[in-house]
Amino acid sequence: MSEPFLKVEDLCMTFRDRKGGLDVLRGINFEMNEQEFLCVLGPSGSGKSTLLRLIAGLLKPSAGRVCYSGSDTPPQVGLVFQQANLMPWRTVRQNIALPLEIMGIEKAEIDRRVAEMITMIGLEGFSESWPSQLSGGMAQRVAIARAFIQKPDLLLLDEPFGSLDALTRERMGGELLNLWQAQRTAVIMVTHSISEALLLSDRVLVFSRRPGSIARDVSVDLMRPRKEELRYTPEFQNLERNLRSTLQ
Repeated sequence: MSEPFLKVEDLCMTFRDRKGGLDVLRGINFEMNEQEFLCVLGPSGSGKSTLLRLIAGLLKPSAGRVCYSGSDTPPQVGLVFQQANLMPWRTVRQNIALPLEIMGIEKAEIDRRVAEMITMIGLEGFSESWPSQLSGGMAQRVAIARAFIQKPDLLLLDEPFGSLDALTRERMGGELLNLWQAQRTAVIMVTHSISEALLLSDRVLVFSRRPGSIARDVSVDLMRPRKEELRYTPEFQNLERNLRSTLQ
């Protein structure tokens, strides 16, 4: 039997200090397949963002293991945070192109892929704009495009729409779905929105209060491709009530 794409085993994280330390995660176990979209829900401070940093290899766990297709070495990982973190001295086009430049890809190929990505995220006409000229939603589109364009093995999204208004957030969710359905990159996304998690994901991990552990692992058996209208169906609303009762 082949190894799962991602396997998290008995993962624990304690941040040490003079008073002993703060237990953030305790006994996290789950597996994930290639092309799967996984959302993580839970209370603030339950270790969701810490989990992403452990999976990305940015932190070393206090105990346990993160395994990638049988290896301890992380694959190519893309990261998107709540703030877009664009380089202010680079245009939209140049920000999106940055990972490809670092990879040493030829300019003609970079130009082709960036133009295609700008069309996919609906920013035609803004390719030469500076980050300071963009709305919050537009800037976050650029950040997500920059992560997707390198075709990572795993994309980690830490509350990417958390600072946006409700209508922009819904629109961004739809655009993220379109990008994911085009590339089928494995995604783990932290969110506080139950509705957002159900619209986007194949599974939802529900975290307990700190120290975070997995209270529930819920499969989202809703047909794909998905549209905004899905939120108003009885199947969707039943799942939403189910998850809300767990969080409460």
